[in-house]
Amino acid sequence: MSYTKEDILRISKEENVRFVRLQFTDLLGAIKNVEIPVSQLTKALDNKMMFDGSSIEGYVRIEESDMYLYPDLDSWLIFPWVSDNRVARLICDVYLPDGNPFPGDPRGILKRNLREAEEMGFTSFNVGPEPEFFLFKTDEKGNPTNELNDQGGYFDLAPTDLGENCRRDIVITLEEMGFEIEASHHEVAPGQHEIDFKYADALKAADQIQTFKLVVKTIARQHGLHATFMPKPLFGMNGSGMHCNQSLFRGNENAFVDESDELGLSKTARHFMAGTLKHARAFAAITNPTVNSYKRLVPGYEAPCYVAWSASNRSPMIRIPASRGLSTRVEVRNPDPAANPYLALAVLLKAGLDGIKRELSLPAPIDRNIYIMSEEERVEEGIPSLPADLKEALNELIRSEVICDALGDHALAHFYELKEIEWDMYRTQVHQWERDQYITLY
Repeated sequence: MSYTKEDILRISKEENVRFVRLQFTDLLGAIKNVEIPVSQLTKALDNKMMFDGSSIEGYVRIEESDMYLYPDLDSWLIFPWVSDNRVARLICDVYLPDGNPFPGDPRGILKRNLREAEEMGFTSFNVGPEPEFFLFKTDEKGNPTNELNDQGGYFDLAPTDLGENCRRDIVITLEEMGFEIEASHHEVAPGQHEIDFKYADALKAADQIQTFKLVVKTIARQHGLHATFMPKPLFGMNGSGMHCNQSLFRGNENAFVDESDELGLSKTARHFMAGTLKHARAFAAITNPTVNSYKRLVPGYEAPCYVAWSASNRSPMIRIPASRGLSTRVEVRNPDPAANPYLALAVLLKAGLDGIKRELSLPAPIDRNIYIMSEEERVEEGIPSLPADLKEALNELIRSEVICDALGDHALAHFYELKEIEWDMYRTQVHQWERDQYITLY
């Protein structure tokens, strides 16, 4: 829905809105906000709300800290879980005092890459994300424990699926907030869940992912549970992914469709996929951005470890779902929900566009189960692996001119620095596994 300033001021009065959260996202994907009383809403709508950017992860130094929040009026939303003193939100872009967009704003980075797609004749980049999450019990202080809420499995239902009521309340809340929910179900691992919402253009999809995470965590807490989007919270169980279904449109035409093709895929779709495969190892640091992300990307737990594609096989990184026509899409399966959605969609788009620009050739599909292939067979088939850890992913990222360009110099430098620190902290820490293995052996 589109809103004007006048619409927002009128609705806030009619709905007794008392506070407004001006939300934005830091470089690591965390939602940040400043809450203002409704008396300051006009000032915010005039793009005059300032904040200290030096206190935000990955933004700027203290000597260049002043920044402004420019609300996206179409993101206006009233939170349904507060009845008295109602609270609304506006998602904001971040600008510098000189009126230029801040180059390190993740939402602005996605917008910049979307403009490149428009210059190539694509009017929209549609994305249908599938973020998974776990529900853990909390202790008497409300802190998360290691105890799962249920022992259900894929598509199980109550009483095995004890997260059913919480998941249903999440769906109801999301629908009240304008989401079109397509399905919700228990996932493969105990305590793991998935709620699918309808695809949208990439900017709205990234906004929805952030809103989705906020709603899931809020409603879970109301049920005495802790929801986590950590990629691999438990050893020996499936991790959580965020498969991204992608398509490019020219007006009302899906540019990925060619009915004369054996698989119904256009040359544009094939070039896009070739670009995705070409740059997969480089963008992994963005789509799988934590040390923990690479604990998920291992054989045996349905997560894609190998850079390949198939029209049906789920072991490669890219799958082509069966739907055709306007629903023809490319499903990229390696991203996880710890990713900053704006940066993840930006690099996925950039990789695909590079494939289209350079008319890269798509390798043959891999319709065998890659998990059971030997290393020699994978080499013979030309199937590389995704990075094995965050350090390897960072090394691949910094060598890729295309993915570095997608991020821009500011975001690249700050993201790389933050992740180098994360890796070094992990590398030098002594973990419980090491004590269990070595303390009595040596």
